[in-house]
Amino acid sequence: MAKRQVANPSPVPKRLIGYARLSTDDQVPDAQMDELRAAGCDRIFQEHGSGVSRARPVLTRLLGELAAGDVLVVVRLDRLALSVSHLLRVIEDLEKRGVHFRSIRDPIDTSTPQGMFSLQVLGAVAQLERALIAERTRAGIKAAKARGKMPGNPGLRERRPEAIKAVSKARDKLYLDKLISSAQTWLPMVRQLRPKHSWDNVVRVLNRRGHDWTVERLRRAVHRMVREKLADPELLARSPRRAPEDHLMKLVAAIAIADPGLSLRDIAAQLDQMGQRPARGGRKWQPSSVRHLLDEAHRFGLIRH
Repeated sequence: MAKRQVANPSPVPKRLIGYARLSTDDQVPDAQMDELRAAGCDRIFQEHGSGVSRARPVLTRLLGELAAGDVLVVVRLDRLALSVSHLLRVIEDLEKRGVHFRSIRDPIDTSTPQGMFSLQVLGAVAQLERALIAERTRAGIKAAKARGKMPGNPGLRERRPEAIKAVSKARDKLYLDKLISSAQTWLPMVRQLRPKHSWDNVVRVLNRRGHDWTVERLRRAVHRMVREKLADPELLARSPRRAPEDHLMKLVAAIAIADPGLSLRDIAAQLDQMGQRPARGGRKWQPSSVRHLLDEAHRFGLIRH
């Protein structure tokens, strides 16, 4: 009797998400939309603004919503990136999350070997560009010293108010530009955790993922994004007092680490014997409450999987 062949399950189709930045210079505003639809994009996010402006709230929201398996599609690279280095940062973050990137008119498609090669070439160009800028800066300083001129801003050396104000304004713009260009790497997690979790816990989660935040710098960054209307003011709301539950989370994590073979019921029994009261009320610990605290401990990196 012949064996019955079981058909292989069809692969899950990739979700093509389009991004179009429409500026006042576009002679045919709908041209990008038509190309993205023709490429198979079932959802398209539209941004309105000039290429000079770095404020792109729609792009920030889109990058936060993309999930593993999605493909971000643009018509041209300049519709997405502010510079080569900005493009590489965005794509690197997408790749870490399992999201691919495709540019219709450029040979960039990170789901193909050829596209990845083109991306590596762009990376080499960006590195060369940074090296040339640094070399020109050093040469300019050396030439200025040879002519007897001091490098730097003479207005600052003389403490002129207009020079100090101009430098302060430039630094503020640079700070905002850096926040906006990096927002997709940290703002989605802040949105997920705030204001339910304290700033300390949010910083702990972000730094476990390779960031280097402090509570003060993160709060300042979120305040600025809210002021620029690039983040929801609710993120700044006061978080509920969670000191007792935080204490219990650390205690449950310590018990589980000390004896990994304990079941949820075993841990609950130990907490009862220690006289610890459940954070959610009641007289006796339930396995579901222990599971909740263990999940929180995993989230904040107290326990390694």
